[in-house]
Amino acid sequence: MPERRLSVIITGVMVLAVKAFLAPAFVVGASLMARRFGPWLGGVVGGLPVVAGPIVLIYALVHGRSFAQHAAGGTLLGLLSLTAFVVVYGRLAGRARWGLCVLTGWGAFAVATLALAGASVPAGVAFALDCAAFGLGLLLLPRAIGEEDVTASRPYWDLPLRAACALVLVLVLTTISGRLGPQLSGLLAPFPVITTVLATFTHSQHGPAETVRLLRGMLTGFVAFALFFLILTASLKAWAIPAAFLLATVVVLVTQAMVISRARRSAIVAS
Repeated sequence: MPERRLSVIITGVMVLAVKAFLAPAFVVGASLMARRFGPWLGGVVGGLPVVAGPIVLIYALVHGRSFAQHAAGGTLLGLLSLTAFVVVYGRLAGRARWGLCVLTGWGAFAVATLALAGASVPAGVAFALDCAAFGLGLLLLPRAIGEEDVTASRPYWDLPLRAACALVLVLVLTTISGRLGPQLSGLLAPFPVITTVLATFTHSQHGPAETVRLLRGMLTGFVAFALFFLILTASLKAWAIPAAFLLATVVVLVTQAMVISRARRSAIVAS
């Protein structure tokens, strides 16, 4: 009994740490990358599964490996909803304020999620659909016009407020979604937490062109996002939770590093 109680306490501490630290920390990290290297690269980094990954890890710790595996499959489909948010926000960014863009984008995410709620497709098919959606999203987003602005000053409260917004969204999302079953919980895991925070702050501070650059980078980064959950869906069938998440994380980080390295080389050659 004491051992079981200790296990429950340790799990609770891990869940709290995941909720309270990972998403805010990654928001700050992606924001700093955008400041240093431009919004496109910040978007690529922000496109990593820095919220959905920890959320599914929470599902695994709280509900078990089988629940997490099915939720990971749902998350693959949920990336279609996330892409809908990105496209709607990006197309409205030049004509509307950030508040309207967010509400409309969230509406698109909700409609797509409801449409996918009863869908059940193999993980490989879902991954292929995701990649096709990312490509189509890049075609539908407007082209950013104008020079990048990475030197503008920011108020001292900018990064803390971004982190706080991410924390609030994660707490609300994990509180609601874990009670809805693995499929719907998985569909909700890619809710645009990082995307919303980064897009709205970029939009309000730097305008629509920078926002579009950010969102185009995110669509590129979402390929690694989808790859993470494809690997997770397969590995959670037989592997322990730490091993499955470690494998998915390593593969995705290597993939993302290759994408960034290739993009930077292309930029150097083009210049």
